[in-house]
Amino acid sequence: MSEGYVYLVGAGPGDIRLMTMKGMQSLKIADVVLYDRLVNPLLLEFTKPDCELVYCGKLPDRHTLRQEAIQDLLVSYAEQGKVVVRLKGGDPSVFGRVGEEAAELENAGIRYEIVPGITAGIGASTYAGVPVTHREFGASFAIVTGHDQSPNGQPLIDWQALATGIDTIAFYMGVKNLPHICEQLTKNGRNPNTPVMLVQWGTIGKQRVLKGTLESIVDKVAKEKLTNPAITLVGDVTKLRTGKSWFEAQPLFSKQILFARSSSEHSEIASKLRDLGADVFEYPRLQTTFLENDLPISYEKYKQIIFQSPSSVDWFFENLARRKIDIRLIKATFYAGSVKSQKRIQSYACQAFLVDQLKKNSSRLVIGPESAVTDTRKQRFGDHDYLNSHSVNIVSSSNMTCRRLLEEGR
Repeated sequence: MSEGYVYLVGAGPGDIRLMTMKGMQSLKIADVVLYDRLVNPLLLEFTKPDCELVYCGKLPDRHTLRQEAIQDLLVSYAEQGKVVVRLKGGDPSVFGRVGEEAAELENAGIRYEIVPGITAGIGASTYAGVPVTHREFGASFAIVTGHDQSPNGQPLIDWQALATGIDTIAFYMGVKNLPHICEQLTKNGRNPNTPVMLVQWGTIGKQRVLKGTLESIVDKVAKEKLTNPAITLVGDVTKLRTGKSWFEAQPLFSKQILFARSSSEHSEIASKLRDLGADVFEYPRLQTTFLENDLPISYEKYKQIIFQSPSSVDWFFENLARRKIDIRLIKATFYAGSVKSQKRIQSYACQAFLVDQLKKNSSRLVIGPESAVTDTRKQRFGDHDYLNSHSVNIVSSSNMTCRRLLEEGR
């Protein structure tokens, strides 16, 4: 049995484009992914079609999987020789309990590595238009948990040092304890008029921002009914937010779009929608599988070869290479069923025409997906020869992504 390996990966604060390249690389090769509630479900779409997905989601006062059970699973999967990714929101080393998981893996003799991510205190603040440090407003920055393992869950920290010694403070998941936090900061020397900013669901379309002061923010949060997940930023740097941030000013900010897929080809439209600020879910995820077709077909005898999809083009040229057929022996004119297919043919240094330019010919080969209906093909292209190049199947894990998005109200 091959030796397993574990990646403890930070998924970033929400926007899937904020995940590091190394984190994404590990996600794409994983056999198993154990992911938290605050991980953007859209990241699951980058896993292999046969990757096992394990939800370790934690809600306030309710745990789906205990930490000990998660650590046992990491060890168990790795001992089976699998590549395992433990995917956490933000940075795994910032309130992510990565130290406990790393220690457990070391004790079991399992190789692992920690892949940092952008932590929410910095990512969410930046997407709200506020840098955590600034030459005029703040030269120091601290990250503090908004709750801990004390009997009442209120942070047990040196409040005086925090209140008087740090310019900018980011409290994580501290909405429940916000009255206590504001009280302790003001009681220990922080000016009650110190500006405060809450960022809920930072870096995604659900992002909401609320500003106030240590004196007023508790009432404002109650009125607006803001809840976790949220970052509470305390300090003069929050004065820099005077209106919508660059993120919130995007044309499609807050728009959540379900983009229906009809093929497994990369969607340029979906990509452009994301660039305009929308959260886009392409559904369902489709897997293209090339068919093993080694029939003794003589491509040289055809005058026209028609390709019904870009994947059919890729299959054809791969088939030529595998069978060691010289492209120069093929005298047929190439035709494409779409502009995308035409461009794919041209990428192989061959010219092609669109099918509306087809000329009558008795020696024609049509190459397309297995799902294409033969009768429809014949009605369109005539009673000629047909080859199935590939199959397209739905990846079942995309249903899990969809379910998670619905549960989060996206």
